[in-house]
Amino acid sequence: MSMIFGFRMLSDEDDNFIRDYEIPYDMTLKDFYRFICGDLNYNDKEMSSFFLSNDNWEKLKEFTSEDMGFGNDAEDELAPVAMENVLLGQIIRKQKERLIFVFDMLGDRAFFLELTQSKKREDGYEYPRVVLANGDAPDQYDATKPTNNKSIFEEMMDDFNDFEGDDSYDDE
Repeated sequence: MSMIFGFRMLSDEDDNFIRDYEIPYDMTLKDFYRFICGDLNYNDKEMSSFFLSNDNWEKLKEFTSEDMGFGNDAEDELAPVAMENVLLGQIIRKQKERLIFVFDMLGDRAFFLELTQSKKREDGYEYPRVVLANGDAPDQYDATKPTNNKSIFEEMMDDFNDFEGDDSYDDE
């Protein structure tokens, strides 16, 4: 029975955007990248990278969507490695480990992922899978394009405001 990693993904562009994913530990980073792009309706042909991150969200080791020609045995430990050559279980080893997924290299726009759980594979589920999806993802190409995401409070107030100015509603 193989292990499943639970990741929470957040965006610094929209506080209401959240995704929780359950991913097999033996999935390649390239397959994880394709899964995320599919979930968010992003083009998976764009140059992107995952970075291992420390507790302060500082980028460490880079894993690129395209092979940059450094090979797996490059002398430089920090040389980028192709995503297709790395399994999640090779780089994620403990709770709260973090990844930064840069989906817009020119704009340096990214999602932030943290390992929230590891568990045994459950029968009856197909992996990878989306466990929680809240809000729309930021536009892949245009950071200025607003999302339609609202907080729970804003949604409740919209319902409350439906009665504003309605003379037929008696508030006594």
